Amino acid sequence: MIPPMDCQDLVEIVTAYFDDAMTPAEREIFEHHLEECDGCVNYVAQMRMTVELTGTLTPDDIAPDTMETLLAAFRSATTDPS
Repeated sequence: MIPPMDCQDLVEIVTAYFDDAMTPAEREIFEHHLEECDGCVNYVAQMRMTVELTGTLTPDDIAPDTMETLLAAFRSATTDPS
């Protein structure tokens, strides 16, 4: 019997799935959840598309004001303990 995984667990480890950094047992549990959860199938597809699209961007593709907004948001998120 494959142990259950909930949607929150899947979201937390989706990067490991994309990076092929799971053990075979973890991958089996992850993929079993996908067989039963259309919402997570959609989430994984959206994340895969995001990774593919953002992987094609270069710093020159981003407008300077957008870059500053993104950097400010990142700095805030990494320094704000809440």
